[in-house]
Amino acid sequence: MKTAVFRKANFNAAHRLNNPLWDEKMNQRVFGKCNNPSYHGHNYELIVKVVGHVDPQTGYVMDIKQLSDLIDEEVIERFDHRNLNLDTTEFKELNPTAENIARVIYERLRMRVHPKLDIQVTLYETERNFVVYPA
Repeated sequence: MKTAVFRKANFNAAHRLNNPLWDEKMNQRVFGKCNNPSYHGHNYELIVKVVGHVDPQTGYVMDIKQLSDLIDEEVIERFDHRNLNLDTTEFKELNPTAENIARVIYERLRMRVHPKLDIQVTLYETERNFVVYPA
């Protein structure tokens, strides 16, 4: 039977939601406070789920320490205490919505987690607002 293991992590980042194809009024209407030209920040909570069969030799689906290290390398070191719009290559052209951030994190981790394992990213932007990728 498959088993799921989870690892939580936190990072803090600033961003601005903005579509450069729209005028200022349209951006303000669609994104509201999240379109602040001075940016705004969140204390993101990340939960990474890994699903697979338990290895009979180790008793692990995946070594949680290895998963923790991957999250540190691919997410925390890259995004923590950064302005996502200005300080990262991933969001130079991509609007840093929670949906897009979760997808980018998934893609970065997917490259490093064994293909026989399924992964899922849950990203909390606030206590009440979160996204899951893939759904």
